[in-house]
Amino acid sequence: MHGLVYNPGVLDREGPVPLFKQVAALVRDQIERGELTAGDPVPSEAALEKHYEIARTTARRVARELREMGLVHTVQGEGTFVGRPGTPRSAKQMPLYQKIAGEVAQRIQLGEISPNKAIPGEKVMMRQYSVAKVTVRQAVAHLREQGWVFTVPYRGTYVTGPEKWPIN
Repeated sequence: MHGLVYNPGVLDREGPVPLFKQVAALVRDQIERGELTAGDPVPSEAALEKHYEIARTTARRVARELREMGLVHTVQGEGTFVGRPGTPRSAKQMPLYQKIAGEVAQRIQLGEISPNKAIPGEKVMMRQYSVAKVTVRQAVAHLREQGWVFTVPYRGTYVTGPEKWPIN
């Protein structure tokens, strides 16, 4: 999470400066110090919410504030990144949903989740990875496209048989 340190105590919750402006200033400082560079993702709303103990709406306003400062841009469904729109992403950065899908696929390969057994549900993965529901849904869709899982409406998502798994 690029140096996002759990420290809700750095915020002045009683002072005149709104919390979203304080958190935006902390992220701006990370950018100015070079801890976050062009193309890097900024911490997600869920991560900001958790680490600074702020409301999701406050976290959402942080991204808007940083966009208005011209420091970041948001790609719908993928996140907010340092730099102006069109800034190339950091080579080291794979979309978060792909990382999550990769971890679940690895658990399947290692036999931690067997064929015809359910993978963790949306709420569990949202908490585990500190991500929004849309990110979890992208990860599950990615696993489905690759052949790792199948979804039964209103029941859950289950591991397919090994014959359907992608060949590495």
